[in-house]
Amino acid sequence: MIIQILGTGCPKCKKLTENAEKAVKEAGIQAQVVKVTQLDEIMKFGVMMTPALAIDGQVKSVGKILSPDEIQKFLK
Repeated sequence: MIIQILGTGCPKCKKLTENAEKAVKEAGIQAQVVKVTQLDEIMKFGVMMTPALAIDGQVKSVGKILSPDEIQKFLK
């Protein structure tokens, strides 16, 4: 499983990355958290507002910081 954090590196993007890593650890699953920071790559997802979260290429959340618990719901 690949969890992609879409954002240019702003504080909100960093917090979402932290929460995603925590969610993976708490869920005890194998997943890779990858940051996507290039605007042209972010645009390919159809995302116009960051931060955004995608799992295996599917956008799950746009424009908000999900908590680790909220992210875990997408991991099941």
